[in-house]
Amino acid sequence: MATIDTNDEAVSPVIATVLLLAITVMLSGMVFVLMQGALNSTEKAPPQMTVSVRSLDNGYHVVRITTLDQTLDPGRISFSLQEQGSTTNASFTGYVNDAEVYSVIGSNISFHDRDASYSISAGDYFVIHSEAIGTNEGDWTFVLLEESIQYVLIRVDLPPMNS
Repeated sequence: MATIDTNDEAVSPVIATVLLLAITVMLSGMVFVLMQGALNSTEKAPPQMTVSVRSLDNGYHVVRITTLDQTLDPGRISFSLQEQGSTTNASFTGYVNDAEVYSVIGSNISFHDRDASYSISAGDYFVIHSEAIGTNEGDWTFVLLEESIQYVLIRVDLPPMNS
């Protein structure tokens, strides 16, 4: 009689090991490709701001933030007030959170946080005592700068003082 040889092995151990390694490498490659987009950090868009500026009869300029797409930290925002076209090129600079600027009434340049949230948001405003610091004569430009990314938020010319 003939005997039937029964072989229970479907694939040799060497081929099985090679197949397992190939599947592992392919899966890890696919996971890497899928996760690569999540690993790259996308930069946040810089803040967008619009302001309105007006001069008052009492010698002050008011720069009001009309729109702002995100709240800002006053400690990272600097301001400058520069005279254009002058040989002396006078300027006033500082940070919004400076003790003599942030919510100080009667200061030469002051920032008023309308909602008292220690943040810069729409509706907040700057008051510039133009008559006291001499910015009521000549061409002056007010600039707000986001210091951490060196981005100019606004650059606006102060209007002439009303007579």
